Amino acid sequence: MSSPISERYSSKARWFHWVMAALIVLAYVLILSRSQFARGSELRMFVVQTHYWVGILVLALAFFRVAERRRHTPPGITPPLEGILRLAATLSHYLLYAFLFAQPLLGLFTVLIEKGSLPIPLTQLLIPSPFPMSDQFAEKLEDLHKLLGYVFYYVIGLHVVAAIWHHFVRKDNTVKRMV
Repeated sequence: MSSPISERYSSKARWFHWVMAALIVLAYVLILSRSQFARGSELRMFVVQTHYWVGILVLALAFFRVAERRRHTPPGITPPLEGILRLAATLSHYLLYAFLFAQPLLGLFTVLIEKGSLPIPLTQLLIPSPFPMSDQFAEKLEDLHKLLGYVFYYVIGLHVVAAIWHHFVRKDNTVKRMV
């Protein structure tokens, strides 16, 4: 006797979704708030270093999130999406997953190549870089990291608007699957 397919994502998938959403908001808040503190101040350094580590946590959780998604087939949308809507949903999810990996990796490589090490907040400890230092290459990585961060304001915004549209206009179960 086969068990019925759940109408919701697994509890782990929902946990990963909401924790990672909160961490991404935190990463944006941290990096955008750094200008509130004097250059070179300990508080500014703490905010920036915390941004680094939130990004690393997002990257680590992304691997587990993908593994969880592969272990459990996502529940279907009722009524099902067809044509361009299905394509748009698939594309936007691939973009979001790509962001979960690319953005933290770009940030990590930027720090390692620019600074030569990764600082551990609230300590004097540094994780040495396996890469040679290069201000020029680090600047290019940082520019790409910033550009991707700006682009993903829109992708994340689209994700939120699409969830609202699914719930209030299309009246399907898209949001209910993730809460």
